[in-house]
Amino acid sequence: MLRHHLRILPLLVRMYIRSKMEYRGAFWLDRFAQILSYASVFATIGILLARFDTLGGWTWPELALLFSFQLLAYSLGAAMSFVQLRDLEELVRLGTYDTLLVKPFSPWAYLVFSGLNIGYAGHVILAVALMGWAVLSVDFAWSVWSASFLVAALLSATLLTAALITIIGATALIWVRSNHLFSIFFGFWELTRYPLNIFPGGIQTILITAVPLALTSSVPVAALLHKPIPILGDWGGLVALLAGPIWVVLAVVYWRYANSKYQGAGS
Repeated sequence: MLRHHLRILPLLVRMYIRSKMEYRGAFWLDRFAQILSYASVFATIGILLARFDTLGGWTWPELALLFSFQLLAYSLGAAMSFVQLRDLEELVRLGTYDTLLVKPFSPWAYLVFSGLNIGYAGHVILAVALMGWAVLSVDFAWSVWSASFLVAALLSATLLTAALITIIGATALIWVRSNHLFSIFFGFWELTRYPLNIFPGGIQTILITAVPLALTSSVPVAALLHKPIPILGDWGGLVALLAGPIWVVLAVVYWRYANSKYQGAGS
């Protein structure tokens, strides 16, 4: 069964990419618009630094590393989850989710890989370019250990992003409606492009525990740059590395629970 799944998944991805690339000009124009949109957000941060020199003790290159890390982790994680799990609400409401349950295939794997979102290419291009500049510009002595930590933390942040989105989307299997929860998710996500220490203690606690999006950005980057981390302190780096795998397990458990509670469109 596993071998069968592994043979089918690349086919699903290839079919989806071909459908999206049918109009290549429109596709890349949309990606260019994405790059301009997020570049304008970073420019806003630049305006703040032009006035105050630092933000919470973070310099311009350090904030560039934080912003690019946050954007890259989100785009990689969301490409495997956001649109697919956001659309799950509509599948449940119309009853078409039932057709996935009778397929000899994992419903989650089918949803994710049949809709793998290459639309995040613009996010990735901007994030990688900005991260490359930040890595060379930040006042930090890089080593094999720090480079390995950066890659491992990025992987953990990607997994955490996908896990949180999966949990939100899976709630539709229980409540039918769940997309309003994404508004809360993105409200907190927009805060994580800034250093955690500039926020009040209550917001810091929420961003580390209930909505642990700080673990996808400021916590791992602060640990990398040896900056103080609110609440977690010296444990911040380890927590950031473990957060992704732990939340993936929680997402798997919750997905199975939500599926067990699903009663179909006619219930």
